[in-house]
Amino acid sequence: MRFMADEKGTLYLCATPIGNLGDVSSRLLEILETVDLIAAEDTRQTLKLLNRFGITKAMTSYHEHNKKAKGEYLVKLLMEGKNIAQVSDAGTPAISDPGEDLVRLCIENDITVTSVPGPVAGINALILSGLSTSRYAFEGFLSVNKRHRNEHLNSIKNDTHTLIFYEAPHKLKTTIDDMRIVFGGERRIALARELTKIHEEVIRTTLDGAAELYSEKSPRGEYVIVVEGAKARSDEAECFWETMSIKEHVEKYIAEGMSSKDAVKAAAGDRKLPKREVYNEYHKEG
Repeated sequence: MRFMADEKGTLYLCATPIGNLGDVSSRLLEILETVDLIAAEDTRQTLKLLNRFGITKAMTSYHEHNKKAKGEYLVKLLMEGKNIAQVSDAGTPAISDPGEDLVRLCIENDITVTSVPGPVAGINALILSGLSTSRYAFEGFLSVNKRHRNEHLNSIKNDTHTLIFYEAPHKLKTTIDDMRIVFGGERRIALARELTKIHEEVIRTTLDGAAELYSEKSPRGEYVIVVEGAKARSDEAECFWETMSIKEHVEKYIAEGMSSKDAVKAAAGDRKLPKREVYNEYHKEG
């Protein structure tokens, strides 16, 4: 949707601390004090930050569930010349955040968008992980839908980039188990939580090690999972199954220790075929 106006305001994407209020910049405070409105993921959370620094400012909510209608409202205000700061609960907006949609809407309407840089949980976890930082891919949150989650993981299992994921504590064990099946239990990972806080913790282990650890303890807090990239392989190695039948392909994985269910899933991922098709073909040949 496009709006028309002579003088336009500016959208400021304002990064806020991910835990330690000492990370607030003087520029962030200046922008929050001078804009006409703050669009916050959770106004209650942002109010704590404003109160801490004695800032009184009008706020409105802008989140995943109201982003379409509220986005159009915010653009209308920007077109009228209002300056708006957009903030998420913590970290940099527009990363795994509906601010991405607001940026696009502003660009469509020739509205200036700029950033007030600051903490990003994924980058902080990456540099603390001990894994390669030369090439990395941000994968965000995995789908809660099991099929979509497995399709996502299978699509990147041979990616040589270091992979960065966000995950909620109640889904961490399931995510680790799914990653073990697709990536292999020996793949190195780092699990980061409470970043920049007093109880900051970075666990550097393997997927097998993480599964063992969390079989004995419950995950607490929001996690960043940093996963080692796949080892670079030759085309011949990547297509080891090219001359195999589906039965031989599945049985190779079973011989390596996978269950028949996981072997069917892995073979389906290799061949980019539906799991049901591989399952039926495997049992038909058997």
